[in-house]
This record gives sequence, C-alpha cells and structure tokens, in this order.
Amino acid sequence: MNLDNPKYFNSRETSWVDFDFRVLEEAQDKKNPLLERLRFLGISQDNLDEFFNVRVATLLKKKKEKEPEDAAGHTPHEQLDMVLAKTQELISQQGHILRRMVLPQLSRHQIKLLIWSKLTDEQKDYFEEVFEEDIFPNITPLKVDDSETLPFLANDSINFIVRTHRGDKHSRVIIPLPEDMERVQAIPGVSNQFILIEDIIRHFLKRCFPGQQVDAWALFKITRYMDYDINDRNSKKYKQAVVKTLEEREHGSVIRLETTLNSNLTLIDWLAKCYKLKPAYIFKLATPLELTFVNSMIDQIEGHADLLFKKVIPYDPEVFQETPMFDNIDKNDLLVHHPYDSFKPVLRFINQAAMDKTVTAIKMTLYRVSKKSPIIKSLLEAARNGKEVSIMIELKARSDEANNLKWADELEAAGCKVLYGIPGLKVHSKLCLITRKVAGAKKHYVHLATGNYNDKTAKLYTDMGLFTADQVIGDDAEKIFNYLAGKTQEPTLKKLVISPNNIRDYLMDRIDEEIENAKAGKPNGILMKMNSLSDTKMIKKLYEANAAGIKITLIIRGICNLRTGIPGISDKITVHSIVGRLLEHSRIYIFENAGKPTVHLSSADLMKRNLSRRVEILFPVLNKVLNRDVREIFNDFSKDNVKARNLEANDKWTRISHRGIKSFNVQDYLVENQVPIMNKRLFETGIMKEEN
Repeated sequence: MNLDNPKYFNSRETSWVDFDFRVLEEAQDKKNPLLERLRFLGISQDNLDEFFNVRVATLLKKKKEKEPEDAAGHTPHEQLDMVLAKTQELISQQGHILRRMVLPQLSRHQIKLLIWSKLTDEQKDYFEEVFEEDIFPNITPLKVDDSETLPFLANDSINFIVRTHRGDKHSRVIIPLPEDMERVQAIPGVSNQFILIEDIIRHFLKRCFPGQQVDAWALFKITRYMDYDINDRNSKKYKQAVVKTLEEREHGSVIRLETTLNSNLTLIDWLAKCYKLKPAYIFKLATPLELTFVNSMIDQIEGHADLLFKKVIPYDPEVFQETPMFDNIDKNDLLVHHPYDSFKPVLRFINQAAMDKTVTAIKMTLYRVSKKSPIIKSLLEAARNGKEVSIMIELKARSDEANNLKWADELEAAGCKVLYGIPGLKVHSKLCLITRKVAGAKKHYVHLATGNYNDKTAKLYTDMGLFTADQVIGDDAEKIFNYLAGKTQEPTLKKLVISPNNIRDYLMDRIDEEIENAKAGKPNGILMKMNSLSDTKMIKKLYEANAAGIKITLIIRGICNLRTGIPGISDKITVHSIVGRLLEHSRIYIFENAGKPTVHLSSADLMKRNLSRRVEILFPVLNKVLNRDVREIFNDFSKDNVKARNLEANDKWTRISHRGIKSFNVQDYLVENQVPIMNKRLFETGIMKEEN
C-alpha cells in the first residue's frame, strides 16, 4: 500500500489557522456568555500573533532555504500563500464579530467601548487633563527620514506614525504608545464604559508638535520573526546562549504590519517599503489593533457575573487534605483530572516532601511555571532543609525563557542542582521523583503528568496526572534523571517510554498489535486524544490500521494533518475537535488489546518535534480502576455534541448535529459531576472509606 500520496495529508500550517477559526466560532456562539465571547476574540488574536511569530517566520525561512514540499505536496511558498489568504479572512471575521455582534450586544447591557466623538464635553475635559498630566509626559516622538533612521520598535508594539510640516519642511515621526499606562481607560462618571488610549492620543496629536501642522497619521503594529534556535547546551554557556538569543529575537526582522482602516495608507506604504514587506503581509483591520486588550476591559467591568462562565471550583477531597500524600499513594495509585480536580494535591505532594524528614531527594522537570510559583517556593525550602534537589528546567520554553532563567538562577543560588538537558533536545516531559528512606530502605514516589507544573494554567487547561509508588516506575524515573544529567545514554526502561527514540516506535508497535488482532478476529480499536497530529509516520501507521478494518477515534484540539473519509485509507477514522471554555491539553492513548484495554498518558503530541526532537514521557495507567476511569472519560469526550466539531472528508470542521438527541457538553458534565466521579474512584481504590 502506497501511503505517500500528498492527497492523503493536510498542510500543518493551514490546519493551524483552521483551529483559530474554531476558536473564533466560540466568539460567535450566542450560547456562550457575552463577555466570554469577547474573551474568545482576544484568544483568537493571541493565537494569530504566535502563529506569525513562529510558524509564518519558519515558512519564510524554509522558502529562503528552498526546502522541499511538505507531506501534502505544498512548497513553503504555496503554504505561505494559503495561510496569508486564510488569515486575511480570519481578520475580516474578527472585525465583523466585534463590530456587528459583540459590541452592539454589550451596549444593551450598558457596557461600551467608545470613540472620542461619543464622549460628553465633561468627559473630554477629563481626558484632556489625563493627556496633559499622564500621557504627554510619557510620549517620546522619534523622528525618521528613511529606513536607515527607523527606530527600533518592539514586537507587538502599537505606534503612531505622523507626517508633519513647518513651512516647506516635512517630517515623519513615530510615537509608540506609552508602555506603562493602561491601554483601556475607564470613562469617569459612568460604569463600564471605556476608551482606548490611542483614541485619546489621536485627538491631541497636534499638541505633540507645537509650531507644526499635522498632515496625516497612521496607527500600526509590527510583528517580528521570533523563532530562533539555540545550539549550545553546556551549563553556563547554554544560559549565556539563551540570553543572547533572547536579545537577538527582540530585534528579529519585521514580518507583518497591521493598521486600522482609518489610518493614512500612504504612510503605511512607506513603512512597508522600509520593512521590505510585500502587500500580502500588510493587514488593514476594522477593529482596534491587538484585540487582546479585551482581557483588560473584561477585568474592569463591574456587576455582570451573568455575562461570564460560572466559575469552576476544582475538587480537593478531604482525604488529600487530612492525610499526608505519601500515605495516600502508599495505599494505591492516584489519578487527578485538572481543573475538575484541584491542582493542590500536586502542590501538597512537593511541599510535604520539602518538609518530610524521611525525604532524601526531590527531582523534577520544569517547563512552564507561574511567575510566583508555589512549587519553586517548596523546592527552595527543600534545599534549605538539606534535601538533594535536582531540577531540569527548560530554558527554551517559548515565551517563558526569561521567567525560567530567573528561576534557574534562584534555584542555583539556594544550592539546588539545575540541569539544562540534552544537546539539541527540548525537555518537555512532566516528571517528579521523590525519594524517601523508609525502614532503612530507599523508596520512590512519582508524579507524572500530561501538563505543566503550573498552578495558574492548571485552572484553565484540562490535564491528567498520576501519583504512584510503583518502584519499577520509580527506578525508570531515576534512570531518566541520570540521562538528563548527562550521566548515561538514553536508558532502557521497563514501564515508562521516552522520546526522542522510543515513543513513536512503541505506539507503532501497539498499532501493529491491533492490526494482528483484527486479522485474528479479536477485539480491536484505537482511541487517541492529543493537541496536534502532524507526524507523517504516525499518520501512515493509522492509515494501515484503518485498512485492516480497525475503528479509530481521534480527539484533536488543534493541528490535524490526517484526512478523513478516504476510501480504504481513512474511512474508519473519526476525528473530533473540542473547543470550549477550557483548553483541552491532555494526551491519552488507548488500545483495545484483544479485550484487555491498555491506557497510556503522555506529555507528547503526535508531532515530529515531540517524537524526534524532545524528551517526552509516555506512562501507563496500570491500576484497573484508573484504567477504566480514563477510558470512561475518553468516552465522555467522544459523546460531546455541543463543543465538538467533526473533520469531514472535504477538510471542513463541522458542528456535530444533536437534532433529536440530548445535548451533551463534556466540559460542563465534568464540572458538574467531578465530585462523585472522584469519590467513586477513591472508594474503589481504597483511598477513602465510604460513609455510612
């Protein structure tokens, strides 16, 4: 069977933009609370900015280096043309949704984003004073004559360019928006009405140029190339390389220019020439620039809880609060499903380890942590208490490099051993190993997870974590940390599986077993949930399973290069994408295994970067109760007919019809039922005794 036909694959980049369209659908969905629809607009903007920073930047690099076609048969040049056309359409939809749908409906609730002409005279007087006392002193006009004198402007910065004249002398000046001022300004005398700071500045532009005439102005935002590689992986030299790369990245070439429809296009054309941008990379918006301002606006709105999602209150069972985590784990493995289950047991596990006199060592991988991380606080306390603390902290975690550098320095200063990983690889695994001395013997306790050790995102992302005192898994974890410390080559493990060399092969072997089971007439099936599927080898293997008659269900939030509905190739593969109030982030891999289903969780998506260029972990769920629970949760996800979209044979993502059947929103269901779900799990695993 020849599976190399480009018609069997989608383009990774266009699939990524399709995901942002699904996010934008949530801003259109009238069933979502109104302020949450506004927030989804901001999320779509944030996604799009990252896409240009990284993926468009990478395509430009591939085009320059004349790299070959992707699996879908598209050259980098063709991919750029496709994604630029799609993003123009997406931006047009953003404008329509904001101006025609969301803002008019907010106005009915007396929540308004006003322009200068809609202010009262009294309000104008107030903002004139704000301009004179607060804004004007923080404005720094930067004169420019040509591209050689164009000042440095930060990525995603918003700026005015103004053309002035005095007599027959003409000038161009750039004015960046003040960085230290709130962009969304509350209007005095009324509740929940706002104006953007650029609208105030625009009205008073003439005051910035005494003795001159303002001929024209334009508001613009630039996006820079931000995808830089770091090759040096040696301790302090590596840290220095990261710092240097961050500095270089800040000065990356400009790859996108955005402006507003009321801006002077002659000035924008001049800027485009200075930045050497073609028309396809210039975007004229019917909305304010940088829609993420909506988050600040939402934070300032008072008295409208009814226009927001009902707050999720994660469940933290009393047994986790009252009984030491080590004692609970000694009884049985524990499974937590965030944010339905609280992240506090994870924090408690590490904090108790820091204080427990029997604990001799704590080892962790950290990829993204919060800026005020309680986990870091516990690790510092552990070091002060004389524990051996070894932390693998990934300095190349995109957008978190500076935060991780800060924590690395603080951990080292406290006496922790900070590891920086394997040359050429990014460490994306989520692993914590705690070693105790119990009755004179060494005993391991392990936490493995699909998501980061981040107490903030754990409230927004759906992830799963497993606590275990399985000593074989503990020994495997110890070998992994020795590998990360450079003490050994990639280890041979008994229960855990790691990339870059093993996860792909392991999963392909499991698929081969399902194929053999199908041929033998034994129960078979494949269920997978992940963020993205783009690894060509894995897609081909799934096509092989489809050809063997195996039913395959995939739940994929984002990128999907696999195409459905191809006769004999993918006609037994169903692909759903769930986009809702919580960001789906867990990775689940389930195989029917001739009637004895195996369940694995992982930090890895099925992307080439995860399977070939990262250290990831795939871990088994061995306890029968927990194995069943994960399969039941997957089944719940597959039943969603409210927030799920189905990937059709024409590559379109369509809402799943629930005509004639009851609506089922899996995230709402888990929010409402997580207490009984967790309690049942704890009763059946012997962690908690059932009350009479």
